[in-house]
Amino acid sequence: MKIEVIGPGCPRCKKTEQHVILALDRLDDDVDADVEKIDKQMEIIDRGVMHTPAVAVDEEIEIEGEIPEVEELVELFRAT
Repeated sequence: MKIEVIGPGCPRCKKTEQHVILALDRLDDDVDADVEKIDKQMEIIDRGVMHTPAVAVDEEIEIEGEIPEVEELVELFRAT
């Protein structure tokens, strides 16, 4: 699974990245994932993100404009 944390690097984006990492830690080896930070403005625009932070799973925007809770991410990653 490819997970992208999308945002310019603001505190909200950094918090989202931390939550993604915590969620993956909770899943241990249940999920094989690569996490990538997308912080360049043109890349953010190319992905169609209007509000950051955003989280994409396998190039599909799943969360946009909010800091997801760790449990929300655990459920998302487990379902994908």
